[in-house]
Amino acid sequence: MVVPSHLGAVVRLTAIVGLLVLSPGGTVARSAPPPTARQPVEAAVVQSGTFQLAALEPVDLPAPAAKPPIGMGPFGLATARDGAYEARWHLLQPLIGLESEILALCRSGSTPCSAAAAKFNGIVEAARARSGRARVGEVNRAVNLAIRPMSDQAQYGAPDIWATPLMSFASGAGDCEDYAIAKYVALVQAGMPAADLRLVVVHDRRTDEGHMVAAARVDGDWLILDNRTMRLVADRDVPDLTPMVALGGEPATAATPEPQRAAAPAAAWNTAGLAVVL
Repeated sequence: MVVPSHLGAVVRLTAIVGLLVLSPGGTVARSAPPPTARQPVEAAVVQSGTFQLAALEPVDLPAPAAKPPIGMGPFGLATARDGAYEARWHLLQPLIGLESEILALCRSGSTPCSAAAAKFNGIVEAARARSGRARVGEVNRAVNLAIRPMSDQAQYGAPDIWATPLMSFASGAGDCEDYAIAKYVALVQAGMPAADLRLVVVHDRRTDEGHMVAAARVDGDWLILDNRTMRLVADRDVPDLTPMVALGGEPATAATPEPQRAAAPAAAWNTAGLAVVL
């Protein structure tokens, strides 16, 4: 969920926590205050079958609309080019780009890998060995098993953080958007065209809550990757989800490479952290 008035604080916390993924022994300090009966921004973890959903509660979303006809994007949605959700996704791109460089350095053996980077690269390599629906299923299953559900309030002490993949893998925890972002990036890293990928903010009518899923286009079908299930289901076969906003469809934008980045990725992270503080 996006709370525009808190965007600066959220970006600062995102940049600071991102520093933890660079050291093999890095950890994320977490506090877990008891959930209130109705948290105003993000709900406590909601049980759903064998998986749990740390809900994204959309206080700034319009009322659910009728499901649009199937079109170019998942659920027929055009990719958002403005608005609070798109702004949040745009702000995350430099950090995702820097993590892509770190992951590449790890794969080349030119720098020590943190446990988070090694685990994420392992998922990417397993996905690269597959194609089509099998590749998408591999990523959906592996990310669902790698991250345990936890609300942002419990993990970071803030109501709404969109974590990068290595942040989520360093802590081993996240909520619905963290799963979706990790899947999106893993599929790009595994060689899937970004044009065939989206993040989708939806309203789940079963729980009356906001939620985020990833979507991947395979053989003309948009498959929904949900942290609550291992099954891959086409968008037309998930009637309980009302689509709200689609994001992505383009590669992550990395900062312009600098000579010292390859030798000292930690310095690049420090620079990135300073650059995105608002």
